[in-house]
Amino acid sequence: MELLAAALSAACAFDQDGSPGQLTRPPPAAEETPAAGTGAAPPAHPMTADSWRNLIEHIGLLYQEYRDKSTREEIETRRLQDSQTDPEETSPSEETPSEAESTSTTENKAPPQINLLRNSNSRFNLWQDLPEVQNSGVLSILQPDEIKLQEAMFELVTSEASYYKSLNLLVSHFMENERLKKILHQSEAHILFSNVLDVMAVSERFLLDLEQRVEENIVISDVCDIVYQHTVNHFSVYITYVSNQTYQERTYKQLLQDKPAFREVISQLELDPKCKGLSFSSFLILPFQRITRLKLLVQNILKKVEEKSDRESTALDAHKELETVVKACNEGVRKMSRTEQMISIQKKLEFKIKSVPIISHSRWLLKQGELQQMNGPKTSRTLRTKKLFREIYLFLFNDLLVICRQIPGDKYQVFDSAPRGLLRVEELEDQGQSLANVFILRLLENADDREASYMLKASSQSEMKRWMISLAPNRRTKFVSFTSRLVDCPQIQCVHPYVAQQPDELSLELADVLNILDKTDDGWIFGERLHDQERGWFPSSMGEEILNPKIRAQNLKECFRVHKSDDSQRRKLGSRNRQ
Repeated sequence: MELLAAALSAACAFDQDGSPGQLTRPPPAAEETPAAGTGAAPPAHPMTADSWRNLIEHIGLLYQEYRDKSTREEIETRRLQDSQTDPEETSPSEETPSEAESTSTTENKAPPQINLLRNSNSRFNLWQDLPEVQNSGVLSILQPDEIKLQEAMFELVTSEASYYKSLNLLVSHFMENERLKKILHQSEAHILFSNVLDVMAVSERFLLDLEQRVEENIVISDVCDIVYQHTVNHFSVYITYVSNQTYQERTYKQLLQDKPAFREVISQLELDPKCKGLSFSSFLILPFQRITRLKLLVQNILKKVEEKSDRESTALDAHKELETVVKACNEGVRKMSRTEQMISIQKKLEFKIKSVPIISHSRWLLKQGELQQMNGPKTSRTLRTKKLFREIYLFLFNDLLVICRQIPGDKYQVFDSAPRGLLRVEELEDQGQSLANVFILRLLENADDREASYMLKASSQSEMKRWMISLAPNRRTKFVSFTSRLVDCPQIQCVHPYVAQQPDELSLELADVLNILDKTDDGWIFGERLHDQERGWFPSSMGEEILNPKIRAQNLKECFRVHKSDDSQRRKLGSRNRQ
């Protein structure tokens, strides 16, 4: 379980020097949210506002610190679990339902094993560490699973306070700095900071409602109902902020390059002890990181609530709405960059055949690059007096393939094209070094309305496989997909973050867990991330394979539960291209 309650910060009393950001409690709501869950609730133990503020004042990690430590703790927890059981033991697929239930019952009787990173600057790191919790006697009443659930909900609350503190620092320390204001033009400041004030106001309102819920009873009834309401009514501000990310990054780089005074002020502000060695850019990306993390925190709660309970229902609703916002954020970022990219490509193309309009609202680039086309019949092996292969260049879009030859002036002459849905690929068997990494590309209907074949050679095995999967996304991979719902599949967890360099690659965050769909001998993996089913390639050195079949099965089981509300759409997920 992820928990770093040490991430909670002085959100109500932000800095000792009186920096802005003090939370103001709104008047109590006319109607209280009924406690969620099933079964008899333990006696109510309200937590006073003074106790809450005392907790906040003694915990002071910035959100970036919380996020880093929490994900690393998750990695270590999985490593420990992976090593506890012999991978050669009986596969989970061979367990009968009664055996699985028996194992589950035994585990439920054991006390919760929570071994988390502790912050030496904080007295309270877990919900069960709170004096109010320890003195109330509820720990002897609650079941171990309920205590784990309390910790998961407590983490969502405390991490929001940590996030609010970091946002507050972005505004008070950077955005409102007088020297920086004088350097930046109004339009530059607007692009750089976007609607961060709206984002912070939404976080403040959200945190106050969470705080009120915690103060009602130290045994938290639910938080996902609050998450749901705020996601539906207020979290659209995240879409606005994140959609500006492309222009924000570009403006920041340009300012660093063109304005020495800006570079100097930012460097000085970053050195302030308040920033704890964190960069200005790490503060700018906070909203996107938070909305993504919030979805994972709700997933963590969903894995721990009782099945078919009110709390499961609210968690599923909250997760569904958060997923909608996260997807809208991703699409906002992609739309900005895709439009510019398509305009740039259009300018480089010269058509030898009938011109095809490239720019379209529903079209984007999936992959581009050079391949070697074999000259002459594909069965010929006797060509010795002339070059066996010649260079061609491919632009693959989500709905169209354009085949070109590069010409002087950074231009490309198009000599063939085909709809992506009419492409087929076939890997050649091992035919010696000269035909290594060669595959056949078939156009069922090309620019001349006829079938055409190309024998193409890639620079490496991974490049060949990447092209084949991109050209024909429905082609069967070496291993199964999440959507096949099989009990076991090779899995890997990310231990090093990775930023995608090509459109067919997948950016990875620490602690991401992925199904391995394909792998190459030269160190690349084609994976499908469990929490959102996004697919793409990444270097195998970024992760560690999960060897324990029981842990892999548990990961899949939790994933199926999280996405149970999407059952009717799961078949569509299997055929969707995630690149």
